[in-house]
Amino acid sequence: MDNIDLMNYWVNSSDEDYEAMQIMFKNKKNTWTLFLGHLVIEKLLKGLYAKRNKQNPHTIKSHNLLALAEKCSLDLNDEQVERLQIITQFNISARYDDYKESFKQKCTDEYTREQVKNIEEVRTWLKELLTKK
Repeated sequence: MDNIDLMNYWVNSSDEDYEAMQIMFKNKKNTWTLFLGHLVIEKLLKGLYAKRNKQNPHTIKSHNLLALAEKCSLDLNDEQVERLQIITQFNISARYDDYKESFKQKCTDEYTREQVKNIEEVRTWLKELLTKK
């Protein structure tokens, strides 16, 4: 699989997770909405890495969005760093039992709506980077 095929794999997988995120959001499954939102962004970053690294398109095996963004050589402003830090937490908080209950309490409908907007804005930005020549 060359770098463009791998990029397309990650983008398509991200799009599928985005659709699932929307379904979970509609059904008020807030913790899973945000967990899937993390996957959406993680996979787009991995796709961007693949696009930019023809010789070695396979990125680090990490769920840390800042580490992935660094590997992509993205020049992030403070707002982007904060957004990626927040979204990264959704992976850990929704996955591990010792964090799940406190995360569930945090994921009110209002908080989830705000974070879905955040995820969508980051998604739009990354998709634009992926389509640039």
